[in-house]
Amino acid sequence: MPGTDPLPTLPVTWLPRRTRAVLLTASGLLATVFVVMALVLPASWQLNDRVMLVLLGLVFSGVGLMLARPRVAADADGVLVVNLVRSRRLHWAEVVRVNLKEGDPWVTLDLSDGTSLAAMGIQPSGGRDQAVRAALQLRDLVEARGAASEPANA
Repeated sequence: MPGTDPLPTLPVTWLPRRTRAVLLTASGLLATVFVVMALVLPASWQLNDRVMLVLLGLVFSGVGLMLARPRVAADADGVLVVNLVRSRRLHWAEVVRVNLKEGDPWVTLDLSDGTSLAAMGIQPSGGRDQAVRAALQLRDLVEARGAASEPANA
């Protein structure tokens, strides 16, 4: 049963904004600090030590960028779920249910093939109310769009 709020206008993207802002800022600072450290080290440090220091900073920044990657994007064709390493494109009819239970770290999508998919782009860590609102919007879209696309597939 769709909620009382109107469906969001497509395309729409949900992502943990606060977490993303912190991670992007920290990644930039880490890269900068390691490069500056490599440049201001005493002359006794060799070139390979400086290069490794810069590379270490880039690795740490890369991990931060990877952690900032999750998002859930919905458009007329379906849902794109981008998690840490993998992305998956789903048609509306493939998503059976949207779950966000108390204590869950992120939304989970139940799929028509019997599996579940974590949708890390909607997570309570950035604010429980925001995550619940996003999960309800996605649920309403799944119910409206999934039901509309089922007769075409039958």
